[in-house]
Amino acid sequence: MSKKNVLVKPYLKWAGGKRQLLPELKKYVPKNFEVYYEPFVGAGALLFSLQPNKFVINDMNSDLITTYQEIKDNVESLIECLKEHKTKNKEDHYYSTRDEDRDPSEFSKLTSTKKAARLIYLNKTCYNGLYRVNSQGMFNTPFGFYKNPGICDEPILRAVSDFLNNASSANIMNGDFEKCVEKATKKDFIYFDPPYHSPSKTNFTGYQPNGFNDEEQERLSKVFGKLADKGVKCMLSNSSTPLIKELYNRKDFRIMTVQANRAINSNSSGRGSVDEVIILNWWPDGKNKEYQRRLETIN
Repeated sequence: MSKKNVLVKPYLKWAGGKRQLLPELKKYVPKNFEVYYEPFVGAGALLFSLQPNKFVINDMNSDLITTYQEIKDNVESLIECLKEHKTKNKEDHYYSTRDEDRDPSEFSKLTSTKKAARLIYLNKTCYNGLYRVNSQGMFNTPFGFYKNPGICDEPILRAVSDFLNNASSANIMNGDFEKCVEKATKKDFIYFDPPYHSPSKTNFTGYQPNGFNDEEQERLSKVFGKLADKGVKCMLSNSSTPLIKELYNRKDFRIMTVQANRAINSNSSGRGSVDEVIILNWWPDGKNKEYQRRLETIN
């Protein structure tokens, strides 16, 4: 897609979202690639900014992927459901909607459209837009008490729907990140944005009941390495921690340190400006002075 629609942007607030880092990330996106892969799509900030013509997106969070699928297939019905939530939005309605997943048998009877509307409504009205579930997979974030939350942004929802439908190839997956990228080739580009490594367990990485632990971080680094060996261009963002730097300590990998402002952390000292890393497995197009300077931050 040569002309980008400025209304195609994230329709959710998402912990770890990449909107603020887009200028940094886009510096290192290859100028030309055939298929764009994003195995941890989240709110899709980079996807919507690039608006590629062919893409494969994935997330382990089935509720999240349902919203993408419904925006693609049933956006007008979704908008009507969101309008209903908007008219009813009060604390009691929030908690009755949140508690719909307490009875799995009843929750399973909801249509996919209502499930998608539920997640978007809860996301827009819960505290800090934090998607968090307990060990049983039940949404447990409290009400946010916002005066005028953007529950139903019709222009954005329709624009995203148009983008998803007008792409020449759009594959929306709900599964393991390794499965998502198994068909990637040298012509493609992959952006990995996993739940960030948190040694002190203060980052909210529990989008799924089983979380994303150190063993998963190690498995991801091995997948990243295998793709590099195949010549697939990959970019990854993560916390700037000793484990992450160790896992990606290869001569052919590039590690740049950047700063990001994070508002969601269970420890107040972990909020504000924090160091993160962007990791590449290739030399980006046009080796400029800024890139050379960032290479000096490798530890």
